[in-house]
Amino acid sequence: MKKIFFYTPIIFLIVATTLTKNSTKKLDNEIFQLKENISILEDRYELILLDYSILTSPKKLMQYQQFYFEDKFAQKKLENLNTIEILNNKLKITKMVKIDE
Repeated sequence: MKKIFFYTPIIFLIVATTLTKNSTKKLDNEIFQLKENISILEDRYELILLDYSILTSPKKLMQYQQFYFEDKFAQKKLENLNTIEILNNKLKITKMVKIDE
């Protein structure tokens, strides 16, 4: 009878320790996955923010245009632009229409 009272708490402690260790391991894996996802999203955010800050400034675009392309671009009027579509192996050319506000 003394052996049962002695071994029962030990077995209970072993089972409790195993359950605690397994749940802690699962939580560690979830935390690791979340940290990885956050780092990936932070990297994407930084790249998108860089693109936004570079490409949204008209002054920057004009500087890039002058620096890289010099006089290769010319401003066109919207009325002179056309769209080309391929429908049933035929070309369809339509003029762009200027919408006055």
